[in-house]
Amino acid sequence: MVLDPQDLTIRPAAPADLGDMAALLNAIVRAGGTTAITDELTPEALGRWFLHPPEALFCHVALAAEGTLAGFQSVGRGHDLPEGWGDMATFARRGSTRRGIGGALFAATRARAVAEGLIGLNATIRADNVGGLAYYSRMGFADFDITPAAPLGDGTRVDRIHKRLTL
Repeated sequence: MVLDPQDLTIRPAAPADLGDMAALLNAIVRAGGTTAITDELTPEALGRWFLHPPEALFCHVALAAEGTLAGFQSVGRGHDLPEGWGDMATFARRGSTRRGIGGALFAATRARAVAEGLIGLNATIRADNVGGLAYYSRMGFADFDITPAAPLGDGTRVDRIHKRLTL
């Protein structure tokens, strides 16, 4: 069942969200197979990655009607990206994917990226993350490059697909 995006509240992430964001992301990390992040993050570390400059540019959270964190999406500085491009990451609560969360988050992210003067967004997805690859394609991202056999933090090697969207 797809959630009506009107049932979600999308807003900028705040420091008070970091505990819930870390819990959501760490559940994804423990399950494995979809994120390149292989070690669980503390709320403080997650904040440095996804919420606080200089690495993070901005981040949105999606809250379900009852106030539960359904997902978050961050845009940060990509060290290998051209000037004016942001690097995007998306995380949805396990068991809640394909419910409108990503689309609702992306509407806010795209609007903010344009308002911030970004000219494009990059997403790098594990080649074995079929759902993630499909999501970014649905949002209009196109394959740009492949990094073959990129090592993850735990030593696992997996191809990484780079998708880009010009704004």
